[in-house]
Amino acid sequence: MTTPSPAPLDLNNVQGDILAGLPKKTQTYFFFQIDHCRVPEFRKQLAHLVPLITSTAQVQDDLQKIDNNKKSVAEYKPAPPLLKLSGVNIAFSQKGLTALGIKDDIGDKAFAAGMLADAQDLGDKGSTVSNNFVPDWVPAFKQEIDGLILVSGESHLTVEEKLLEIERIFQIGTFNASIHKMISIVGDVRPGKEKGHEHFGFLDGISHPAVKDVDKTPNPGQETVRQGIILLGREGDAVTRPSWALDGSFLSFRYLFQLVPEFNRFLQQNPIPGPTPDQGSELLGARLVGRWKSGAPVDVNPVKDDPIRGPDPKFNNDFRYAFPDDAKTQDRCPFAAHTRKTNPRADLEDLPPPIGPVSTESRRIIRRGIQFGPEVSAAEAAGHKTVQGRGLLFAGYSSNIENGFQFIQHSWANNTGFPIEKPVTPGFDPIIGQTTTAGPRTMSGTNPKSQGTELDLAAEWVVPKGGEYFFTPSIKALKGTFAAA
Repeated sequence: MTTPSPAPLDLNNVQGDILAGLPKKTQTYFFFQIDHCRVPEFRKQLAHLVPLITSTAQVQDDLQKIDNNKKSVAEYKPAPPLLKLSGVNIAFSQKGLTALGIKDDIGDKAFAAGMLADAQDLGDKGSTVSNNFVPDWVPAFKQEIDGLILVSGESHLTVEEKLLEIERIFQIGTFNASIHKMISIVGDVRPGKEKGHEHFGFLDGISHPAVKDVDKTPNPGQETVRQGIILLGREGDAVTRPSWALDGSFLSFRYLFQLVPEFNRFLQQNPIPGPTPDQGSELLGARLVGRWKSGAPVDVNPVKDDPIRGPDPKFNNDFRYAFPDDAKTQDRCPFAAHTRKTNPRADLEDLPPPIGPVSTESRRIIRRGIQFGPEVSAAEAAGHKTVQGRGLLFAGYSSNIENGFQFIQHSWANNTGFPIEKPVTPGFDPIIGQTTTAGPRTMSGTNPKSQGTELDLAAEWVVPKGGEYFFTPSIKALKGTFAAA
């Protein structure tokens, strides 16, 4: 089992997507099943993959190279091309651990059961077949998925080259293949000025916690969490783990489709009264999300966007829902706004006794992932209806799925009574909140001048179509526990 005082964290031992994020313009999620007749072969071949695995230390080095290249862009003309960089990480489901003969209890019930068993409690839509709930997922995610290989790069060509190298290692597509592709999903950073924005148009990925002794210069308002909130076996992880689980992290993956034309139409049809219709629709979108599209928080900018400071990491997290009357009114930000639901800050941390204060540290996760699918076409925009699939490949890392992703979705986003101790019922998270009943989704506070009025959210604009819980082992564990010499 993990020792009480492990050696200091070595970033060469932690897979790179967890603490730093694999640099990418494009990323492929390759989901696989281990051939149960060729487990020994797979473990031997895995040993040949390990040298390709990108560590956090390597990501930090790559990010420095990218930063230096950007500086040369500003100094020299013509601009140099993008650096050719690739990154590879691997993770395993509980089924994958079982297939490999790894029988230790890793200490997370959600991981052990898998996301398919969790789908109904998460609020995913589906039907009951022979007394079993079957979510409306794409077929691959309703079958056994043993593992996930992430491959990132600056271009599709670079990623495809790396994938071919990986396929040769495991002899994929041949009679002797040790793993079989279940589904492969390509994600791409959105083009031009939409870079960094998810498909609804809002700047994304800007509220990660800093990790103690890893992120040494956190931005204003950025919470620093103990290493064990993200990594197993470190300070802050209170669960007893197998010794080989040290410095690994659980990965909660969700295949999320976004109904962008329908979302935009809803905003057009329900503008907040007062400003012009277009401004009222823009304000409604900001109050649903909790941020303007630039990234500026509505708690700081409740009436108008600040497109200059919105993208600035020195500004866009420097708030706590702690302005006078924030706890009791929705003047600045609705209680159920997406960003407030999923990171409530002062709503829990500043609660007075006997209920509070309540720390949110154990609920924090590090979100990665990437957008997938094409931009909205002119025909889709005109018809207000999604034709082509697009959305988010959501990836969230933490040391405890039950405390992290699962809790955030079930107990915060889907819970109409959260945040607690409010004068009105907040309602659902309008972006990811899901109802497990036949009733409508509603939220209060969208109109700051009529805060008790509930808005019928009409539809769920984010539709889960698959997912799984994975464990991303340390590189040492890959060598010593998962692979065979």
